[in-house]
Amino acid sequence: MSSSSPRTPEPRAGLREWLGLAVLGLPTLLVALDMSVLYLALPHLAADLGASSAELLWVTDIYSFAIAGFLLTTGALGDRIGHRRLLLIGATGFGFVSVLAAFATHPAMLIAARALLGAVAATLMPSTLALISTMFRDPRQRTIAIAGWSSTFMAGVAIGPVIGGALLEFFWWGSVFLLAAPVMVLLLVLGPILLPEQRPAAAGRLDLISVGLSLATALPPAYALKELTRDGSATTAVLAVLIGLIAGALFARRQRKSADPLFDVRLFADRSFSTALIVLLIGSATTSGIAMFAAQYLQLAVGLPPLRAATWLLPSTAALIASAMLAPVAARLVRPGYVIGAGLLLSSAGFAILVQVGSPTALVALVAGLAIAHFGSGPADVLGTDLAMGAAPPGKAGSAASMSETTTELGVAVGTAVFGTLGTLAYRNGMSAAVPAGIPPDMAERAEDTMAGATTAAAQLPSTPGADLLELSREAYTGGLNAISTAAAIITAVAALAAIALLRNRPD
Repeated sequence: MSSSSPRTPEPRAGLREWLGLAVLGLPTLLVALDMSVLYLALPHLAADLGASSAELLWVTDIYSFAIAGFLLTTGALGDRIGHRRLLLIGATGFGFVSVLAAFATHPAMLIAARALLGAVAATLMPSTLALISTMFRDPRQRTIAIAGWSSTFMAGVAIGPVIGGALLEFFWWGSVFLLAAPVMVLLLVLGPILLPEQRPAAAGRLDLISVGLSLATALPPAYALKELTRDGSATTAVLAVLIGLIAGALFARRQRKSADPLFDVRLFADRSFSTALIVLLIGSATTSGIAMFAAQYLQLAVGLPPLRAATWLLPSTAALIASAMLAPVAARLVRPGYVIGAGLLLSSAGFAILVQVGSPTALVALVAGLAIAHFGSGPADVLGTDLAMGAAPPGKAGSAASMSETTTELGVAVGTAVFGTLGTLAYRNGMSAAVPAGIPPDMAERAEDTMAGATTAAAQLPSTPGADLLELSREAYTGGLNAISTAAAIITAVAALAAIALLRNRPD
């Protein structure tokens, strides 16, 4: 008589693993912080380096686009050489390039440094998430660990403006990059002690053709967005998008046929995995795009100094962290699809409040809307990441982690690009036909391009026309915030309904 033995439970993590999670929070926090730390520094950059609106968007977006472009490669590389080794190599490079970015003297130099910083950062994110998957095999512990990791990541994005604002009160804009050096030194000391090293015994070679195709898939569409942002050629933009689509199709075909693919496209057959990626993309795009615009709005339209502007962003930071930590608890009581959907509907309501902001003095509505929107986005990020990682076998942890992070980073980059572009267009539309008479053409052109340019021009004009120009620019910038908030509210509501429909039968 035979009997089937019960399934052996996964080993539970101990003190060393939880301490290791804290160590993994160091690069996670820093990479996330670098996405948003420049939000409040952009007006200073524009004045100090003479950057145009298109160059400012490049400075913010190229970092996330570079991360997204290289994540598939670095995730697969970590599966081959070891995620801890790749993490420590990346930490060294990140600290070095951050110093280079801090002392940039021209917009092009800073854009190049940010691109290189993003490429190096791409080695860090999939490594941290893959190591978590290795360290926390018990499903419930893994969900809690991912919640902590996600909270750290989202907190980094959220407190970036706060830290940037504090530094800008006393130092020049480049100081925001110098935070990386001491943090990465600490990681290099503690990482070998607390983090495990695990990689497949028979790791395959890295397919350089697939690497090239993955970059050709991600980067041309990014260029297309930038081309449209600076009123470039629509033909060039369409061509860039077509190149990205063709490269993406070739990449997917090569991965299906490869015995050792850079990314296992079969993961997309799992509905939870593919839906989780969509949720991550939309959630990160809407929150990051609105946060960047709101951070500048507080300085430019409301007229707050950097540190006070950063203080008004603290409620949304607290809301984001709180919801990320509560998400695993809620998912034990209600199925994840409903938790994610309810959170996204709450985010949509928060964005709808921002649509109602009608004057630069409406700080209460602005802060309340941001806090509600950020609170609603936490479950989507935590549970979406957990669903994506749970769908992958252990040997593909790096591949799943890189795809999850590629989606998040791409969402941040697309969000800041699309919503930044939409807000800029709304601002220009509000300014183009209403610049007061008598403004010199060169000043009028700068004022119509960015509000930072309008502020500079107003300071150089006599009191009455200067005040009129400044008030007009504030109204136009408020209109830009209303426009992008409307778009975010609609997109997030649709994503909420999709998450509920597609994930409602997914067990907890």
